[in-house]
Amino acid sequence: MRVLVVKDEESLAEAIGAGLRRDAVTAETARDGREALAKLRLGGYDVVVLDRDLPGLHGDEVCRQVIGQRLLTRVLMLTSPGTVHHRPDALGPGADDYLTKPFTHEELLARVLALGRRPRPVPAPVIAHAGVTVDTARGLAARDGRPLALSHTELGVLEVLLRARGAVVSGDDLIEEVWEEHTSYRTNAVRVTLGTLRAKLGDPPLIETVPGAGFRMAGGPDGGGGTNG
Repeated sequence: MRVLVVKDEESLAEAIGAGLRRDAVTAETARDGREALAKLRLGGYDVVVLDRDLPGLHGDEVCRQVIGQRLLTRVLMLTSPGTVHHRPDALGPGADDYLTKPFTHEELLARVLALGRRPRPVPAPVIAHAGVTVDTARGLAARDGRPLALSHTELGVLEVLLRARGAVVSGDDLIEEVWEEHTSYRTNAVRVTLGTLRAKLGDPPLIETVPGAGFRMAGGPDGGGGTNG
């Protein structure tokens, strides 16, 4: 089971994550809502433990985007004492369950495991963006109806970028999602694959490089500003 813990207090987030890892749960952390959404858009998380009282992008809005964008993860909302008067208020944004602070590790673990056992929705077999489609079931891709002859790795990179829905995906995340064995980013594996993928996609360019951050499909949530290098 893979869990994302979202809490702005880094020490507490790490403590929760460490506790889950002791019980054989793969746990990662995010410090704010935007970082959480970027990670969740990559997929692969069974449960997100989401602090409702996040600065900037509130936990309720993060939850709404998880539901609205059909991100395939269950949401356990952490709420402050006195802010929840009844269950519908806590679950209103679309959370699957909630837990009032303070809580014990045993209670948190029980809720996480219960949510993780629930069946996850099946992702749509076809992903589309800006005229590009990927049929994940058949391993086929096309742009504006023109079939694309992509390698297995190129298809995997394109699928990850499309699922990110315009969010930035780092080189390390691409390696983790696509390459079967660990590949050092210094080998230029990601850049070489992106170069051939961009050539096959053709013009106008769709994959942007965001300096110091990673890559994204054009028309992302932050607007333009990337390069095609």
